[in-house]
Amino acid sequence: MAKKGKILAVDDTPASLKLLSNLLQEEGYEVRAAINGELALKSAISNPPELVLLDIRMPDMDGFEVCRRLKEHPKTRGAPVIFVTALSETEEKVQGFALGAVDFVTKPYQREELLARVQAHLEINRLRNHLEEMVEDRTSKLKESMLDFITAIAATVEMRDPYTAGHQRRAAGLAAAIAREMQLPEDQIEGIYLAGVVHDIGKIRVPAEILCKPGRLSATEYCLIKEHPEAGYEILKPINFPWPIPQIVLQHQERQNGSGYPQGLSETEILLEARILAVADVVEAMMSHRPYRPGRGVDAALEEITRNRGALYDPLAVDACLKLFRERDYQFPD
Repeated sequence: MAKKGKILAVDDTPASLKLLSNLLQEEGYEVRAAINGELALKSAISNPPELVLLDIRMPDMDGFEVCRRLKEHPKTRGAPVIFVTALSETEEKVQGFALGAVDFVTKPYQREELLARVQAHLEINRLRNHLEEMVEDRTSKLKESMLDFITAIAATVEMRDPYTAGHQRRAAGLAAAIAREMQLPEDQIEGIYLAGVVHDIGKIRVPAEILCKPGRLSATEYCLIKEHPEAGYEILKPINFPWPIPQIVLQHQERQNGSGYPQGLSETEILLEARILAVADVVEAMMSHRPYRPGRGVDAALEEITRNRGALYDPLAVDACLKLFRERDYQFPD
């Protein structure tokens, strides 16, 4: 039977390492095990894995240092790192994500959850690598294939957060419709749509329990959420797209008056494509149900962009959006 992927498992507790290795091997993965950080680095550099499952609390060299060195080495920097650890404090998660980890699984873990996260991150990394190979050829056939792969990446991200399932696709469709109403060129509209389909891909690095939290977020948790544009940019920037998709993703939370994030850009410092996506993003988000509130409906969403036209949102994009809903009876697809 063909192996499903090469995984490096690292844990200083022999029993935990054996349990993890056996679980993955039973699912068809090729697993190499390392009992400490130094052995893990040697193994990874000599035979780079597709994914690393890494404990944090280890003697001599902890998991954070191992992750840092993996991300520095050209042979291993592309491998996703998932921390499997008893640590559950948000501050530790922030530190891990800052070092380049893509996810956390807290011990004691559920078998199904661990396997689902491993599969999701392997698929995203393979799809990204495949896109890097394909993007050199910019024919119309490639663009069609690129849409399929980007849609697959978006669906993989949304699997982790049922409340935003379909949000990226609906926001992308509205952004494209706004751009078309503004009479932008079709090629530019295509780039806006594709950026919209993956604009929240950076949320793959936000713990699922924060994305789905029904109550109010703490300041630290909100800071993690706010890192998703930069995380998405880092995921997409190695791909040589024929459109500025990584930059659009990076800027979609920027606002006209400079109050947005992550860079505090204002007005024309923000790409037009990102200004359009920002309007579509907030309208779709306000109309849809979230774990912390019910959907607010189309009237409230249009009131939000009308009230903040020119302050937070691009005036021309707002005008086009209002026209779509009020004159052209725009409807989100089912």
